[in-house]
Amino acid sequence: MQRLAEATAEHRDPQPGARASAVLAVLHGGDTGTEVLITKRSMHLSSHRGELSFPGGRLDEGETFEEAALREAHEEVGLAAGQVQVIGRLDPLSTFVSNSYIVPVVAHALQRPMVAPASAEVDQVLWVPLEVLADADRYREEWWMRPPVERPIFFFELDGETLWGATARMVHQMLRIIHAVDTPPPPSWDDPQ
Repeated sequence: MQRLAEATAEHRDPQPGARASAVLAVLHGGDTGTEVLITKRSMHLSSHRGELSFPGGRLDEGETFEEAALREAHEEVGLAAGQVQVIGRLDPLSTFVSNSYIVPVVAHALQRPMVAPASAEVDQVLWVPLEVLADADRYREEWWMRPPVERPIFFFELDGETLWGATARMVHQMLRIIHAVDTPPPPSWDDPQ
């Protein structure tokens, strides 16, 4: 946790027209080591249906990224803001599909919060050990080209589910920080419009 608390998020300006969003990566020390809270999005949603993600969504007017991440986590999984301590941010990223500028907020809970799907947006709540996410047999990387940008796409294979896309990029960065991987980060997720 200390490395995440000390990490400095890179500053990136949003792409023109991007909608400001925040997600909350909640960590706690479980029986098998540190675990992270992941949700499985509802199959009834119009975008990113059935995907694994951190709880989160758009900022309301006047909200900070931290306030939005905590509010969204409460709305989606019933997490009370007082159950966690915000410790920092990961690098922001932009997405094509939802035209979002996403700021990942990292929080720590002293004990596993009691959470469950609390809205129609979430089908399932998972606590995934970081040890599982760091398992080389569960990780793969592909290079995707969307002219004029080529970039790595990360995949984490979990039991019957695949974590990929923006959330996998955030998890990848979190694992790099936690394990003090000093190699240069992959190319920016930000793509020109």
